[in-house]
Formats: sequence, C-alpha cells, structure tokens
Amino acid sequence: MFGILFANYEPITSVILLSLKLLSEHPSILEELTAENEAIIRNRKNPNSPLSWEEYKSMTFTLNVVNEVLRLGNVAPGLLRRVTKDIKFNGYTVPAGWAIMIVTSAHQLNPEAFKNPIKFNPSRWKDLDPTVISKNFMPFGGGMRQCAGADYARAFACTFLHVLVTKYRWTKVKGGNISRRPVLDFVDGLHIKITEKSN
Repeated sequence: MFGILFANYEPITSVILLSLKLLSEHPSILEELTAENEAIIRNRKNPNSPLSWEEYKSMTFTLNVVNEVLRLGNVAPGLLRRVTKDIKFNGYTVPAGWAIMIVTSAHQLNPEAFKNPIKFNPSRWKDLDPTVISKNFMPFGGGMRQCAGADYARAFACTFLHVLVTKYRWTKVKGGNISRRPVLDFVDGLHIKITEKSN
C-alpha cells in the first residue's frame, strides 16, 4: 500500500498543479466544474457529510477535467516494454529482447485522435470513441501493465477538486510557466492565493 501512495505522489502533485493553472485560465470550465460539485452538496440529506462513492461516480464532468489534465500533463513521459519476438515495422526489424519506449505524449497530443490537441477542453471526453481512448490515452500505462494506483489517483484528484471548488477560491499570483524535461515541470513554480468561500 505504501508503494502505491508513494508512486502516486509526483503524478498527483503534477495533476493538481496543472488543474489549478488550467482552471484559473479557463473560467467557464471552472464554473461548470463548480456547478457539478455544488449540486452534489445541495442534493445531500446532510450537506456536511463526506463525499460518497456514489457521488464520486456521478462526477462525470469532474472526471473529464481530470482526464483532460492527465492527457495534457502527460505525467509519465514514456512506457518501457521488452520485445518478446521480432517485430517488423516500417521496413525495420526490432529484435526480440530489445527494450522499446512508447512516448505517451505522441499519442495523447495526436491531432488525429484529439481535435485541437493542445487546447484544454474537458468536454471532448463526452463524445470520444472508446477505441481512440484505449489506443491514445495512457497516463497510467495500459493493458495488463497499467499502474495499480490509476483508480486511486483519479479518485484522489476528483476528491481534491470537489473540496477545492466547493470550499475555496484561488487566484494565480505568479509563475505557471511549464517545461517538459521530459516530465511536466513548473519552472518558476505556481504561486496562488487561496481564500475560503463564505457560506
């Protein structure tokens, strides 16, 4: 269990930071996200009760925001795999035993799979073909070797956003410039001011 928590630390931190940056730059998306999460609280019998599993599963737009941040953030720069048998590809042979690296950003920022791939657009996830997603969206790897913490990371990010948008406001103070070396990095940090919402 400790391994899952530790392995998720850096990707979750990157997702949270990138979420703060992108949501502060896209107020209409923040408004829709806030509306979905405030509706969850309004529909509770006890507004002070914690987020339930059923409520989490109903957070479709919130999950779309998290998926879009994961797609743009590309928190895992690549996936290493060992070739088990010779593979012919574009006139070349990749011999059995070689290690290959799948560069995930080449898939996740592919304009053939994602229209306007650099644009932050959580609504794109409403209509995406599941085949396109399975072949081009791999923030946690894929198939049998997908990260064991993938569901935990998504649930954590959605829960964080739920608390953030229902209880707080934030404004960017400075920073927020991004570099990929090869992983996402805020070269000058991301300085924000957080204030509690008044009920």
